Amino acid sequence: MNQDEKDIILEKAQVWFRESIAKNHIRNTQILTESSKFDINPFLAVYLSNFLTGDAKPEGIAKALIYPRVLGTSITTSFGTNIQKFTNDVLSSFGSTTSGIDIEFIDQISGNKIYCQLKSGPNTINKDDVETISGHFKKVIQLGRTNGLRITHDDMVVGIIYGDLTNLNAHYKRITKEYDYPVYIGQEFWYRLTGDESFYTDLIHAIGQVASEADFAKDLNDVIKELAKSPEIIQLSK
Repeated sequence: MNQDEKDIILEKAQVWFRESIAKNHIRNTQILTESSKFDINPFLAVYLSNFLTGDAKPEGIAKALIYPRVLGTSITTSFGTNIQKFTNDVLSSFGSTTSGIDIEFIDQISGNKIYCQLKSGPNTINKDDVETISGHFKKVIQLGRTNGLRITHDDMVVGIIYGDLTNLNAHYKRITKEYDYPVYIGQEFWYRLTGDESFYTDLIHAIGQVASEADFAKDLNDVIKELAKSPEIIQLSK
């Protein structure tokens, strides 16, 4: 992969983050002006308001509700659910027509043809997903044999966009230990894909440039003030 091809991926990643993540994040935040958008625990809401702001006034309660949603759950969920769009929009040149496989590429370290399922982060699969992934990989290997292609376990890979091996949850580790399929995460995945050891860092910086556009502070404060007017929150503050 040459520099122009790498630059194209970085540019596409910026567009994907701006259009699929940042804009959705803003929309999901703007609708949080009513208490009905939250499953409010009246005991914790008051406690967390005091913990966060030193009192249980309506705005403090609103902040205690909104901050975890918009700085944690909402954006994390959006990133994970848009992984297929990431594959289509950013890594389209590696797209696979093989059932159960997201991308195919030549491993820039081993030189092998790789069939890869792409995941967003180190904690994004559960117990059932392990069997599903293994089943997809097994079918590809069997199909290869039928068509006279030598495809081994080492050629069937789970690629994870960010993180490192120390972050992997137990389910990802099972894929390697019990089923003998490689899991490449973060820097190693991008190195094998592009042949550039610094590409993972470059990708983070490219996304960071988009993040610098995300000054939503004033609008977020307006959402908090509007939520604080909700009768349920005003009642909790008394």
